[in-house]
Amino acid sequence: MTFEQEWAELREAAAKRTAMQINGIPTDGGGGGGKDLVVNRDDLGAIGNDAYDLLGRLAKEGDIARSSTFDAATALTNGNFVSGSSVLKVHDLWQTHLKTLLDACARISNHLDYSKAQHAKDEAKVEGDLTRVSVLTEYMK
Repeated sequence: MTFEQEWAELREAAAKRTAMQINGIPTDGGGGGGKDLVVNRDDLGAIGNDAYDLLGRLAKEGDIARSSTFDAATALTNGNFVSGSSVLKVHDLWQTHLKTLLDACARISNHLDYSKAQHAKDEAKVEGDLTRVSVLTEYMK
């Protein structure tokens, strides 16, 4: 067998392997079963939007509750009630937990927005890479 014949056989075998891999057929009998990664950007956007809406409502209504608790603590303290200081502690705890919850909602919203944008970039890169591979495959024929 000449070098040219052996080289032609190797190129043909490599082209078949590449085509099988691109089409999702495992070359070694294993693999992911031909399933693609699926991320529905509409779902990510809807969840991010819900988190953003929750953040807005929670900030507004949480502040009303915080303000009411502070007013009650002030009124009780000014009326010489011992419970005024306890209600003020409730106010302080509420403020701390509300801030933590608001931060969590903001993180969820921001992360989902980021994930949606990053997925779009990754999708474009994969499509570009596959285009280059198919061009190379055609060139190898």
